[in-house]
Amino acid sequence: NGSDVQDLIYIANVTIGGVQYPVQLDTGSSDLWVFPTTTPLPNATSSSISQNLTYGIGWAYGEIAYAQAEFAGISVSQQAYLNVSAAQNPALSYGAAGVMGLGFDSLSIIDAVINKTGASTGRTLLYNLFQDNPSEPNFIAFSLQSSTDGDGIQGSFSVGETDPQYANVTDTSKIPTWPVSSPTRWTVLLDSFVVGTQANDVSSAVPGAPSNKAVVLLDSGTSYTYAPVDVCTAIYGGVAGAQYDSSIGQWVVPCDAEIDMALQIDNQIFPIHPLDVTPTTPGDSSTCVGSFLPLTDSVGAGQFDWLIGDNVLRSVYALYDFGDFDSSGNMGNPYIQMLALVDPNQASAEFHAARGGTPLTNITYNVSDSGSGVTTVSLSTEVADTIAKLSQYLPAMLAVMALNALVLIVLIIVGFVLLCRRRGKARARKTPGRFSPMPLNHTSLNRLSDMPGPGPHTYEPVSMALTEDTLFVPPSPAFKGEARYSERPKSVA
Repeated sequence: NGSDVQDLIYIANVTIGGVQYPVQLDTGSSDLWVFPTTTPLPNATSSSISQNLTYGIGWAYGEIAYAQAEFAGISVSQQAYLNVSAAQNPALSYGAAGVMGLGFDSLSIIDAVINKTGASTGRTLLYNLFQDNPSEPNFIAFSLQSSTDGDGIQGSFSVGETDPQYANVTDTSKIPTWPVSSPTRWTVLLDSFVVGTQANDVSSAVPGAPSNKAVVLLDSGTSYTYAPVDVCTAIYGGVAGAQYDSSIGQWVVPCDAEIDMALQIDNQIFPIHPLDVTPTTPGDSSTCVGSFLPLTDSVGAGQFDWLIGDNVLRSVYALYDFGDFDSSGNMGNPYIQMLALVDPNQASAEFHAARGGTPLTNITYNVSDSGSGVTTVSLSTEVADTIAKLSQYLPAMLAVMALNALVLIVLIIVGFVLLCRRRGKARARKTPGRFSPMPLNHTSLNRLSDMPGPGPHTYEPVSMALTEDTLFVPPSPAFKGEARYSERPKSVA
């Protein structure tokens, strides 16, 4: 089980040495670490190698150890992890006992350190899960719940299978990573972003990136999204009463101002819930801020243009495929599939139910076409227009329906029975337990009192993870290749 805390971090359970720990889920890092309440950790073997993992705010220090681990119902007999003895990390104050990196293997610091000893036992937990089960699909899939939209829908996380209600994600287009082969992070190309009725072109400062595209990093360990200054201005600058507050590095926006926006990725449209575009600040429901923050040059470090966090990822069901093994045991190229979860009209109603005012209807977006000009794309089913057209032919239709009433009733009954059977089959799984729900309640563990004073620590590769204190956590590269420690991506802090 798991939870989300104030829509800032997302937590699930991992079992190490027979003990279950709540850990933050992070597609932007690759290492597993836990801060146990008692030491030594039972059923674990220490490597006697000390290591620190440093984040933008916070760090974790301890010894690399090995133990049997279980995650999402799948077990690994010997898993390397950091058995932390000292840490300062805001995630600990939100109920997490550590971080579970879901990224590529080649950014793992633990793996790099173990590689230097000549061993290959430092692989990430996901790598080992896939390696030990080569016939299984090598993907993770999850949705991130929101505590603000009031729909009561739980988030979910799974390995090698999809949530039955979102099973059609596998029918969506496969979004290639960028670069396509051996990427260093979960980065894809953004076509454009849409605010209201205005489609906005994008560009990239990443060397070699295609023109009229932006390289964006998808990171579940980041609460908000970091984007170029002009992007943030395009989102919030036209809102009456909105102002940029340099003291907090965010736009402050009137809470009743609805901002309808969407991202276009691989010619697919992904609307973002307006409650996630201007969230309330933790502990103060009367103040709303922009969840898209101006990106500084040092954050992207020339490796990506945007860092997309949970405020966007909550609006999609995402499948991250690391590439399946071929007959030779090699992995294919990774890719991402995403299913839009937000209906713009329903989201508008939810926004105004929470903030007051009148919902919008028939929300449409002008989306950039690959060629010249723009194309208007409707993201809602225009029920009213359809009914109006059908009403012209209503008398004739009623006559036909009356003549075939008995046949229609029989067909409906048969169809209902078949549908029920099909739904039952779709929800059956060969390996129960790989599906991990993330309910609306959250743990009450608070470890701030366990944190020692800060000390000198060396920075390692990092990515952004945000709490109200700006938690910062590592982006990630691919399982492919055996890059040496010195060749790994440098810090983006």
